[in-house]
Amino acid sequence: MTRFMKTYAAALSAVICGTIAFSTNAAANESYTVEAGDSLWTIAVDEGVSVQDLQNLNGLSNDEIHPGTQLALPETITNEERDLLAQLVHAEAVGEPYAGKVAVATVVLNRVNDNDFPDSIRGVVYDVTPSGHYAFSPVLDDSIYAQADADSYQAVDEALAFEGQGQGSLFFYNPETAENNWNATRTETITIGSHVFSK
Repeated sequence: MTRFMKTYAAALSAVICGTIAFSTNAAANESYTVEAGDSLWTIAVDEGVSVQDLQNLNGLSNDEIHPGTQLALPETITNEERDLLAQLVHAEAVGEPYAGKVAVATVVLNRVNDNDFPDSIRGVVYDVTPSGHYAFSPVLDDSIYAQADADSYQAVDEALAFEGQGQGSLFFYNPETAENNWNATRTETITIGSHVFSK
């Protein structure tokens, strides 16, 4: 876990409800040269970094960028963490709308930044609840080990790019299949498809 990941606690857009503080493909202190047609959003998604962190790191007060500008890139999560998160998204959100896939990724990233959860993606994914169960059912039934599809990887990258723009969801559940009503006692942030997200 990098200092960056531990320092920043952020939030995902209200549309997909959560917080993030990571990126996936660039190493710390790498840079990116802005090309014609680029926006901070497209750079953030392509590089797996937060739009807000791009702005903060480069002293930008708005979204305006120009071709030829060198942008420093924020620190990143590893490719292994990205793979694991995409596998969880794939297993948890198969058949769900794309926004729901982004929201599932966001929940994991939010937990990494929350003091009540482990401080790494792997730690969160394999976390065990106080009742002794895995926090995510795909870990229990081994569906997490299936190959993630392209949508799941894209959802992870978009979740990473939304850092600082939302409500901080930490939980999700399907009220039709949930075995207990514990999640229903949380503050609901949004419903996407069959999943209710909460904090």
